[in-house]
Amino acid sequence: MIIWINGTFGSGKTTTGALLADRDARLRTFDPEWVGYMLRNNLADHHVADFQEFESWRRLVPTVADEIARATGESLVVVQTVLDESYWDELASGLAGLGHEVFHIVLEADEVITRKRIEADEVEATALQWRLDHLPTYAAARPWLATRADLLLDTTALTPRDAAERIWAAVVERAGQV
Repeated sequence: MIIWINGTFGSGKTTTGALLADRDARLRTFDPEWVGYMLRNNLADHHVADFQEFESWRRLVPTVADEIARATGESLVVVQTVLDESYWDELASGLAGLGHEVFHIVLEADEVITRKRIEADEVEATALQWRLDHLPTYAAARPWLATRADLLLDTTALTPRDAAERIWAAVVERAGQV
């Protein structure tokens, strides 16, 4: 199973994903951004605003995820914001075509809390303005995200541990096991 945690910046995806993966030895985190960094480095002369614009990123992420899952025998927890529905379609169908069930989770929080979390984030401080600038993009994508999510979880009043527990319960309910 691929447990994909999507949603707006500041919703707690990274922390929740790490806690979820720590919950069970059969889970491993996979960060598709590393595929993007590799492409950005090797395609430096092909300018894009976001590496998700690379068609090759959308083809390689399912392939790399599949290779990691096969090599480890583990289910993957993927933490990546995908706000373009056509990109999501490519990723989800690529993973399904490789035999993976995708459990799509969307985390969100109210705008005031989201902004506070983004502004307080010291780990990704250099991305502060980029994240704030993309809040309207999330708002525009939210309708399709809500309809395509297997689980839509409001983290406004939840700790990341509480969010991870709710996700785990939903995964177990859906799959019976991971």
